[in-house]
Amino acid sequence: MRKSSERAATVVCATAGPAESAPARLPDTRRRLICVARTPDDALLADMRAAGWDVVVAKTPASAEAATRKTGVAAGLIDFDGFTLRDFSVLKACLSQTAIGWVAVTADGQAASKPVRELIRNYCFDYVTLPLPRESIARVLGHARGMAALDYLDTAAGTPLADDDEMVGNCEAMRQLFSTIRKVANTSASVFISGQSGTGKELTALAIHRRSPRRKAPFVAINCGAIAHNLLQSELFGYERGAFTGADRRKIGRIESANGGTLFLDEIGDMPLEAQASLLRFLQEGKIERLGGNEPIAVDIRIISATHVDLEAAIEDGRFRADLFHRLCVLRVDEPPLNQRGADIEVLAHHVLQKYKTDSTHKIHGFTPSAIEAMCHYHWPGNVRELINRVRHALVMAEGRLLTPHDLDLESPADRRTATLDHIRETAERGAIETALRRYNNRLGEAATALGISRVTLYRLMTAYGMRDAAGAAVDHADDESDGKMSA
Repeated sequence: MRKSSERAATVVCATAGPAESAPARLPDTRRRLICVARTPDDALLADMRAAGWDVVVAKTPASAEAATRKTGVAAGLIDFDGFTLRDFSVLKACLSQTAIGWVAVTADGQAASKPVRELIRNYCFDYVTLPLPRESIARVLGHARGMAALDYLDTAAGTPLADDDEMVGNCEAMRQLFSTIRKVANTSASVFISGQSGTGKELTALAIHRRSPRRKAPFVAINCGAIAHNLLQSELFGYERGAFTGADRRKIGRIESANGGTLFLDEIGDMPLEAQASLLRFLQEGKIERLGGNEPIAVDIRIISATHVDLEAAIEDGRFRADLFHRLCVLRVDEPPLNQRGADIEVLAHHVLQKYKTDSTHKIHGFTPSAIEAMCHYHWPGNVRELINRVRHALVMAEGRLLTPHDLDLESPADRRTATLDHIRETAERGAIETALRRYNNRLGEAATALGISRVTLYRLMTAYGMRDAAGAAVDHADDESDGKMSA
């Protein structure tokens, strides 16, 4: 392995959220690094050991095979220099170990070898070209091991992680969320989850259920905002045959079907007042009546509710019952927005890429540095849901091996420029003019007075900013008013 130039930094890697009651666990907590190289860089490996890596060196294909056999989760650093085509069949078997995140080390010109390119393309998480600062090498190794850990957990669990049980993150806000989930899971009190749309409130609700004493009973979810108000009552409480036109058979409602388990009421802020009253009565009595029936039915469930609506404001406006809110919000969980999760953005992006990489017609290795920077600077109004959609779109549309800002439909960092004072001034003036014209129904004189300028100056600014249609409409309106006054 050729010598690199600078000292290695502490590695940051992906970590999964709170575990299942019987989780698939990593074999131990050590961070293994398997280095396969004819001539290892001893200085680099010494730095890795100092950073907390448990380093194993393999200088031959046979020793590499022994080192990678049943090693568990690890990062791998491989330098193909000095190995022959005869060695590649054994190295290929080593690289196929899914629990190891491999990073290839290449020098200028070495990747010109087609067999090496194929091994890197098909089996390596990423590659680095020397000379490169050791901080960069350590960072790539950390991500490679993190993604291998996710794959290992999937395999150890026996089945892929379900879409509704993936909580990935290691920022302070997510660690606090995981801690809160563990605390509230062991009680039967109602839980209210607050957070923006797309932050994963249903994932949190499911995580609470699966770690609770009710985990073997049903988890039933209903989106109160997605069901017509006149149908929500029958969806929640069910109905008897003949209860209304079209009710040709008995239907069990969502509340009754969740008996013994958990009912998740998403977008509770959109629930109509009539349904709120019925839900409150159930929470007080623990019994329901199907529509068209007169027999009380005892139901034992835990309710978890969520909304992106400010319920305190809705209570003040009379759109939500205060007594129901206090019944639902015994325990509160706040879901952090994605733009406040820092480095988790990159971790989540890699996680989504690994999960949906089969959507692409060719092998995608990761993201370009500019794509990572673009994601970290984007404000993510749609939160995690938007990130998933952008990465999936990029996987389908990308033509290269690495996803770019263009593939993600994000602004490239190179395209961002500091706005000039002239541009800021023009944007502010245009906005103020448009607002004034709307407020005064295109009456130019009144708009000019409100803006503190003359009518002539206003017309000149509108023409200069290309607002000719608005200027013409305003002038015509003013002329109509003048004609009307003269006629009077």
